[in-house]
Amino acid sequence: MQFYQEMKAIKDGLEILGHDVLVPKEVEDNTIPIEALPGTTDEEKITAKIEYDFIREHFFKIQVSEAILILNYEKKGIPGYIGGNTFLEMGYAFGFGKKIYLMFPIPKTEYSVEMFSMQPIVIDGDITKIK
Repeated sequence: MQFYQEMKAIKDGLEILGHDVLVPKEVEDNTIPIEALPGTTDEEKITAKIEYDFIREHFFKIQVSEAILILNYEKKGIPGYIGGNTFLEMGYAFGFGKKIYLMFPIPKTEYSVEMFSMQPIVIDGDITKIK
C-alpha cells in the first residue's frame, strides 16, 4: 500500500482504456493507508487490518474480478518487490483462475519459484498490454 498514489494514476489510466477497476478502500476514499504512515508500528498495522478487514476486502475484490495487476515497484532495495500481502493475493487470484499481471519482472526471493509457477504476465510498466 505504500504505492497508493501510483494506484490512483494506474486506475485512472486503465479506466481511460475502458477497464473497470477495483482498488483498495484507501485508494477509493483518497486516504493515506496506515502502511504508508511514517513510524507506524506492526501492532498498529495489525489492528488496522483487523478493524477494517482489509485482507478479506481485497480477497472479495479479487473474487469478482477477471484479473489482478500487481504494482511491484522497487522497495527495500529490491526491484519488482512483492511482499507478503501481495504474494498472498497473487496466490488467491491464482486459485480462482484469474489472470495475474505484474508491472515489472518477478523479484528474486525465497518464493520466486511459486510466483513463476503462477505464470503472471509481466507488462514492463505498459498498462496497454492488459487485455
